[in-house]
Amino acid sequence: MARAASRFACSACGAISLRWEGQCRSCGAWNTLVETVVRAEPRRRSEGRAGSALPRPEPLGGEAAGEPVARWPSGCGEFDRVLGGGLVAGAVVLLGGEPGIGKSTLVLQTAEGLVRTGGRRLLIASGEESAGQIRLRARRLGLGKGEVGRAIEVVAEASVDRIVELAEATHPDALIVDSIQTVTVDASDGPAGSVGQVREATLRFVEWAKGSGRPVLLIGHVTKDGSLAGPKALEHLVDVVLVLEGERTSGLRLLRAQKNRFGPTDEIGVFEMAEEGLREVADPGRAFLVDHPEPAPGAIVAPTLEGSRPILVEVQALVAPASGMGPPRRAVSGLDPNRLALLLAVLARRAGVGLGGHDVYASLAGGMAVTEPAIDLPLAVALASSLRDRPVAPGTVAVGEVGLLGELRPVAGLERRLREAARLGFERAVVPAGGGSVLGNRVAGLSVVAVGTLVEALAAVLGARPGRAYPRPAPAGGTGGGSADGGRLIGRGDREPAPPADRSTGRGETR
Repeated sequence: MARAASRFACSACGAISLRWEGQCRSCGAWNTLVETVVRAEPRRRSEGRAGSALPRPEPLGGEAAGEPVARWPSGCGEFDRVLGGGLVAGAVVLLGGEPGIGKSTLVLQTAEGLVRTGGRRLLIASGEESAGQIRLRARRLGLGKGEVGRAIEVVAEASVDRIVELAEATHPDALIVDSIQTVTVDASDGPAGSVGQVREATLRFVEWAKGSGRPVLLIGHVTKDGSLAGPKALEHLVDVVLVLEGERTSGLRLLRAQKNRFGPTDEIGVFEMAEEGLREVADPGRAFLVDHPEPAPGAIVAPTLEGSRPILVEVQALVAPASGMGPPRRAVSGLDPNRLALLLAVLARRAGVGLGGHDVYASLAGGMAVTEPAIDLPLAVALASSLRDRPVAPGTVAVGEVGLLGELRPVAGLERRLREAARLGFERAVVPAGGGSVLGNRVAGLSVVAVGTLVEALAAVLGARPGRAYPRPAPAGGTGGGSADGGRLIGRGDREPAPPADRSTGRGETR
């Protein structure tokens, strides 16, 4: 008999500890150790030593080295794009997202697509809802009619052993489990959703998928901090990790791949929530643009690149005087807060745009999340535009990475980004000189302005009033007054520098 022992598992990384500690020694997370029961399985004697034939190694460049992976198209272009072309036989896919974001809807539509495009038979096992509830959702979405409804079977079961036994008896082409946090393994102790149960249940489904050569799609929930429940505990067990993102108040949904053993991890799928379910967005390039009746300060469009797909998104910023009660606020949505702090320092030190006494709010329209450094220049322009209360000229886009010295660095796929901006009707683009200078007039219908520094970019986008520019102060011991390239451009919301004091204390200080 296998002996059971009490252990403490980290809900963030899955590391096992003999006793409870406030901080996990593996990942450094606090208060993530949860008591669970681990059943030690007896070691099996190696069959190779008993005289059985050893497995024969195969050369890396064998016959199957150049063969493409066989995929099952789901009939949904956006879903197949993120997977790399469709489901792979024997693969285990984990789909995560917040409650109510549309995971079950996406899975039902994918199941119907597999039946329509390939004539597959599927089994949906639910530990949360009854079979009647699943049929009601399918009827509301207009699914499950005719031959499609007969090819998809549903069962309400929370036991992993019974689900696997049923799958072996019915031989479906694919298995869907909703959700991995609600099913339990009979031989494992602990409540449903614990690290031990989730890991053991995933191992059982992985074993069935690899042995039968049929794909398994698992649905998972996210924790309160927005991460997939047990991400590190399941990440190395499954083949693909997908996350469905978006604001519940907005109709747009983004499907991203955090891990994909059979395809890229930088592609995204764009959906729109409608009455009939998740609908593919026909033109994702303009899905995140906002129509303004007139130019508004603090907003500019940035051409981003998600995998091979250019998407234009509006960067919005609001700068307001701080209340004086505590430090100024810094709030972001869809952007990296550390990157915002860096840009605020570069704007103050290299461009003379001081925001230390202001509350700063920055976000991306439509619930989009962008982490690439190409969003630096649009964010800096939006902050300066909001501070000076000077709107950006219509039809202008900006893209580029900002360095600590205030220089602009080229970004990947610049020509592809600009061609998408020109297709959507934009007329002017401000880009780094390193990449924009080589484009010339290769992008038809778009005027490309190549600049080398952040100061030049702000002048090109926001402009400056004649006679209202002054150079930076010279360094201590210096004689020059600076150059025009390093000057600060003053607009509405800025103040002229205070004149030097008339008297001196004799110690180099003014009073």
